[in-house]
Amino acid sequence: MLRRIILMAASVLALAVAGIGQGAWAGASDQDVKTALAEFEKTNPKIGPFIKSAHGYAVFPTVGKGAIGIGGAHGDGLVYEKGKLIGSTTLGQITIGFQLGGQAYRELICFQNQQALDRFKGGNVEFDAQASGVAVTAGISFDAAYEHGVAIFTMAKGGLMYEASVGGQKFSFEPK
Repeated sequence: MLRRIILMAASVLALAVAGIGQGAWAGASDQDVKTALAEFEKTNPKIGPFIKSAHGYAVFPTVGKGAIGIGGAHGDGLVYEKGKLIGSTTLGQITIGFQLGGQAYRELICFQNQQALDRFKGGNVEFDAQASGVAVTAGISFDAAYEHGVAIFTMAKGGLMYEASVGGQKFSFEPK
């Protein structure tokens, strides 16, 4: 009986995560990125000048994340240098710990200088549990800062996730 309940709960969660994060596996389009950037700026107008002053940035319009103990996340995005599209990128994440649920969110990574962007393009960027991001929320002060030449912003799109977990994000880059 308990096994049946666990199997049913896992099935429902898998279907929910698939629905929430369906855009995460569809590839990102330029229009998806424009929409995501507009939402970031609408939620907190101070992010616009921050993006414009960055040497480059990567935008993931939708990252789908789900977990039951062990979790994972995936998202496709586009990479820009000085406002010009230079390639596509993929985000992958595996986590372990106390976690349950599914959610979708947007992620924006700003690169302060050429060196930080080159590290990202070379696949030499991996954010671990120590990396800190800024959750972009309306009405909250915007205290963004670069750490090792990189600033990370996230914005919830939907879903519900309870977690106390560790893991890291890994990225790949494909030139245009």
